[in-house]
Amino acid sequence: MSVPAIKSSEEAIKIEEKYGAHNYHPLPAVLSKGEGVFMWDVEGKKYYDFLAAYSAVNQGHCHPKIVDAMIDQAKTLSLTSRAFYNDILGKYEKFATEYFGFDKLLPMNTGAEAVETAIKICRKWAYERKGIPETEAQIIVAENNFHGRTTTIISFSNDEGARKNFGPYTPGFIKIPYDDTEALQKVLEENKNVAGFLVEPIQGEAGVYVPTEGYLRKAKELCKKHNVLFIADEIQSGIARTGKLLAVDHEDVKPDMITLGKALSGGVYPVSAVLANDEVMNVIQPGQHGSTFGGNPVAGAVAIAALEVIRDEKLAENSMKMGEIFRKELNKYIENSSVVHKVRGKGLMNAILINDSEDSSTAWDICMALKENGLLAKPTHGNIIRFTPPLVITEEQIMDCVSIITKTLDQFEGKM
Repeated sequence: MSVPAIKSSEEAIKIEEKYGAHNYHPLPAVLSKGEGVFMWDVEGKKYYDFLAAYSAVNQGHCHPKIVDAMIDQAKTLSLTSRAFYNDILGKYEKFATEYFGFDKLLPMNTGAEAVETAIKICRKWAYERKGIPETEAQIIVAENNFHGRTTTIISFSNDEGARKNFGPYTPGFIKIPYDDTEALQKVLEENKNVAGFLVEPIQGEAGVYVPTEGYLRKAKELCKKHNVLFIADEIQSGIARTGKLLAVDHEDVKPDMITLGKALSGGVYPVSAVLANDEVMNVIQPGQHGSTFGGNPVAGAVAIAALEVIRDEKLAENSMKMGEIFRKELNKYIENSSVVHKVRGKGLMNAILINDSEDSSTAWDICMALKENGLLAKPTHGNIIRFTPPLVITEEQIMDCVSIITKTLDQFEGKM
């Protein structure tokens, strides 16, 4: 069987529709090349990337240092499994734990795997350290969360599209409103079997929902008071996306566990991790959790390079500065707009709220128009558009993108 050569976007979409499972609804842009903040489609049209693969390519597309690290390691040793040691994993673990300030790292591949890992560690800690009766541990989660789409994770999701007809669901989770420390306090006071509180410092899939200042700090204090693990899902919000290395750093909060993924590899390879201190991580013993590919040499080499790029190119600082410019310029437009009523976010994790219902097509139509004008973004929750470009973007490029966005929005003024 021969592999077909893709000659047009239309042909590529038809092939994928015929032979691929229909588990995504992509914007009809067939991309074939990426560099920095740009991507090109099959026909050669150039776009600004304002999604950054859901914050996986924070360092920009095909960053040469990260790509070189991957190629060099792949040519030397790609996989041993964890049946043996390799000469990269320990180096990576030491580098990453010192980088983020934790004792231990457990390596996995995808973000959802990292969250599943954190849940297992939390439950085991609850039984062996806190003394909760086995099988009775509860983990508190926030409504409108997004932590992945595995069977366990959708069990505590509000997204009926992800949940419906995938039951029976995994028990052991208590949902409370996001950004509500009173609700958290109430559950903690009434339930002695709570093991952990799993939360996104900024809810990404929910539409870049930024909590009230002080929410994370108060939540951590409550968890500490009740001997409950505070688990921060930094898979989207971490690794400089919000203008700090981690989003919790905006409130100087140190979680008991963090989950990382996406930009941990700069988007060139699946790499994820859970970090915690010895008191928590040491509950995991040989044979109790693992992954054939987790901690492979290529992943370790790639992650080290990706984190070095974040540090050496000062991408957190650039994210903070560019994000402030972006929101300031969009707010000028919003003052007189009938289409958009709000821009919100931190650093370069932002979203605009469209003046239409969640079941309308307006946000999608705007994204289609943005595509035609050379910028790629994607709606979420019907009437919200996320804007999360690679963190290497310059001020000149940000201003160019603001111009594209506002000119596109102009096309919809007066039509709603």
